[in-house]
Parts: sequence; structure tokens; C-alpha cells
Amino acid sequence: MKRKKTKKIFVGPVAVGGGAPVSVQSMTNTDTRDLKATVSQIKKLEKAGCDIARVAVPDEEAAEVLRDIVSRVTIPVVADIHFNYRLALKSIDSGAACIRINPGNIGNNKRLEKVVQKAAGAGIPIRVGINAGSLEKDILKKYGRPTAEALVESALRNIDLLEKMFFDNIKVSIKSSDVITSIDAYRLLSKKTKYPLHIGITEAGTAFSGTIKSSVGLGILLASGIGDTMRVSLSADPVKEVSTGFEILKSLGLSKRGPELISCPTCARKQADVISIAQRIEKKIAGFKSSFKVAVMGCEVNGPGEAKEADVGLAGSKKYGVIFKKGRIIKKVPKDDMFDALFAEVLKLENE
Repeated sequence: MKRKKTKKIFVGPVAVGGGAPVSVQSMTNTDTRDLKATVSQIKKLEKAGCDIARVAVPDEEAAEVLRDIVSRVTIPVVADIHFNYRLALKSIDSGAACIRINPGNIGNNKRLEKVVQKAAGAGIPIRVGINAGSLEKDILKKYGRPTAEALVESALRNIDLLEKMFFDNIKVSIKSSDVITSIDAYRLLSKKTKYPLHIGITEAGTAFSGTIKSSVGLGILLASGIGDTMRVSLSADPVKEVSTGFEILKSLGLSKRGPELISCPTCARKQADVISIAQRIEKKIAGFKSSFKVAVMGCEVNGPGEAKEADVGLAGSKKYGVIFKKGRIIKKVPKDDMFDALFAEVLKLENE
């Protein structure tokens, strides 16, 4: 697929836009003032492959603790600021790699200019974050509700505020909890701006419903070439957001980070506990970095054939299990040993 070429910026060492790989973000749900808990969660995100972490900065104490958080983690940290421009200034001093603000509600232009000058001096980008729930009153009155056009008008207005201050180290998000509104808004904005886009379906829901909504919305956008960095917003462990994000990218061929698991839906022909084995394998390969396909299939008849593109896989039979590579059976093992035999081959691929 052809991706739209946007302006390249950097969040710490992570390139965003300009043809760089789509980066995956998450946001901590710990109290930012709790240094130990927040660092621990970001380290779990790092292990899961997260490219960028975002933390809420609700007060001066959180902005001060941010300095210690940044010094203890390896991935860049974005400070999420609402309303209080002083928190933005302090977060930049504390080492934030980017700040997320809505320029229109950070205060008057003098306050915004202070934030812009501080960000420019530190060489960090500003994410213009527009949400359906926080549109300007005049725009909401004009459109009657948070339509795609309303979101885009707000985004362009806020981009213009920054550009008039000679600042263009920008990325933009315009999020709605409605999938169709989000898709329409990002498509429209993509035609009107050169800046890299942070895509997501905000307040998407639980790990189940939120994953479905995010996969549909982000999948459509990414398949259209739109999106430079992304977050899957779930009411769940932030690590789940990261793993879901990478699965969306891998399904579209936009990421080769980590293995891909394929497994059959099971039927009356199955001769292996596909569901249990697939879940165990999925858990074991979480965090692996090598790119390969692992298959868990229920029967010997269809297994190696249907999953012949898999680098390694297993299929059940009445008396034993078969381990295969690229559709070719390499060994037969007792059924009780299938998982261990498959995982041994998986480890070989990870360590090659």
C-alpha cells in the first residue's frame, strides 16, 4: 500500500512521519506521581515493544516526578497536558520528548507562545490533540455536534496558531469514539495538512469491544496510507494496547516486529486442543522480536497444507502430533509432547 508522505519529526530517537515505520504508543494508567509504579509500567511497555509512552501530567508534582521517570526508562516519554501552560513548561524542563496539548485551551496566546518557545528551544515536537469531547464552543455551535468537519476545522485552527508562531515541529491527532467519524476526519485532515498524524479511536472500550473498534478504524486508515503513529485506546492493561497495535500493523504488512500466530478455528476433525495450545504459544512468544509465522492446526489432514506458508507449526492426529516447516513434516511426536516440540522449534527461529 502507498502511504502518504508527511513531514518527518522525531519524538526522542523515534522518527514519526516522512516514510518512517508506523510507531506504536501507549499511555500509562498509573498515578504519574507514583514513580515506582509508573516506571514499572513503562518498562513492561518497553518489553512489549512499545515505541513511545505517554503520561498524564495533572499537577506540579507529576511534572517534577516526570524528570525521574524519563531518567529511568529507555523509550521517549510524552507529557499529556490539559489547560495549564505552566505544566507544559515544567514538563519540557523535566525532559519530556514531546508534549501533547490542545493549543486552543492552554490559555491565551502569550501563554501558548511561552510553551512554543520552550519546545522550540528544547527541540521537541508538540502534538496537537483534538478530541470530539473538547471542541471549541463556536465550532460545536456551527456544526451542531462533533462531526468530522468540526474536528478538522479545530485541528487546522490550532495548527495555524502554532505556525503563526513559526513553529512546525508538529504532529496531529483528531480522535472520536465513533469509528466512522474518526475515519472521515482523518481522511479529510490528511488532504489538508503535511504534518504526521497520530491515529486512534479514543475511548474505544474494553479489551474485547475496543480491540474490534480500533482494528476496524485503524485498519481502514492504515490500509488507505494514513497514519504515522498510533495508539489503541483500551480500558485494559496498557501492554494489551501495544500487542493489539502490532497485530493490526502485522495484519497489513506494516510491521515485521515479532512472530505472527495463525491457528485454525477448530471443527469436528480436530485431534489437538488447538485453543489451549494456541493460547499458550501466544503468551510465550509475546515480546519476541524475530519475524516468522507459527501455526497451530487441529488435524494432520489440513494442517500442513492449509498452513504451508508458516515457518513452523504443529497439527494433531489420533495417535501423535506432527511438527512441520513450510508445509513439510519434519517430525512426529507423542501428543503430550506437541507443545514442547513446537516451542523448541519456535525458539530456534527466534535465536537465529
